[in-house]
Amino acid sequence: MTKKQEQLKETIIETLKNIYDPEIAINIYDLGLIYGVDIDDENNVHVTMTLTTPNCPVAETFPIEVETEVRKVEGTNDVYVEVVFEPPWTQDMMSEDAKLELGFTLHF
Repeated sequence: MTKKQEQLKETIIETLKNIYDPEIAINIYDLGLIYGVDIDDENNVHVTMTLTTPNCPVAETFPIEVETEVRKVEGTNDVYVEVVFEPPWTQDMMSEDAKLELGFTLHF
């Protein structure tokens, strides 16, 4: 990945951190719903994400919101969002900040 692609990826991640799960007041990146952000040589972006549950009330609209927001990032070309359920999402995928914000106890 080139330096420009790395910078683009960081900008995309910051954008994803502005999208919040409507049921949990945590952004989708820190919640661990984003499994990957890949950028090819033409700056096409492939976002792999999951949902907290397949029956999530926003299962239909959430991927569209992610695609729409990532498309707004300057420098992106085409954007594809793939929703996967393997591996299944667990609370262990959340960032430490998200766990603290939700009051989870940290185990050392």
